[in-house]
Amino acid sequence: MQLTFLGTGTSMGVPVAGGFGKDRINGDPRNIRWRSSAWLKTDRASIVIDTGPEFRLQTIRAGLSQIDLVLITHEHMDHIAGLDDLRPFCYKQEQSIPVYTSQTCIDAIRRRFDYMFGPNRYPGATSIDLEEITTSITYRDMEITPLPAIHGKINVLGYRVNNVAYLTDVKEIPEATKKLIRGADVMVLSGLRWQPQHPTHMTIPEATEMANELEIPKTYLIHMNSYVDHEKINRRLPDHVRLAYDQLTLEIPE
Repeated sequence: MQLTFLGTGTSMGVPVAGGFGKDRINGDPRNIRWRSSAWLKTDRASIVIDTGPEFRLQTIRAGLSQIDLVLITHEHMDHIAGLDDLRPFCYKQEQSIPVYTSQTCIDAIRRRFDYMFGPNRYPGATSIDLEEITTSITYRDMEITPLPAIHGKINVLGYRVNNVAYLTDVKEIPEATKKLIRGADVMVLSGLRWQPQHPTHMTIPEATEMANELEIPKTYLIHMNSYVDHEKINRRLPDHVRLAYDQLTLEIPE
């Protein structure tokens, strides 16, 4: 299976609107981070996790031309704002695209993108089939398991797809979810910054502790803000924990 990081940034991206914080990029392109999203591809399926504000540009940059299914982690706009960019994929594939997420997120999508649904649906609008996911499903050659987690005061979903566990915008991982993650070959986990602690996100040290606790062979951190310098922070991390960066592609044995 191939995993491509379409984006690895926090909710405002790096640098943020107006160019604030661009002085901290230091010429390293790995410090430029679009909103967090991922593309998973096997011989039989091509799926994405989250569709943020740069999703159109992310698909072009990555050469992504087929989307069979979408997994959404939660309803915050940095994870759903790009749903409308699924429209050309619907046209090309001549079908609706299934979108799996929580019922809370489904309700939010229907409110915010009301023109896509119902009797007043705008002609030619993106066509998606919203489905609640509460237990494991098999999609072609992918086994997909929802991973409930806590993002401050709201619940979010991570996903285990075959041997990859992907969790973003996480502060706490319940014990039942930890059992579902253990045994994965790769974990993707959000790590907002080194310090100070944050009420709704794990810091990089907290994410590293979680990787150690779950004994995952390789963990990649995402959803990082502009205060995270790729080279400097990577040097502070153990070998089995690395910072991801936009366009990084991993080949993961099945």
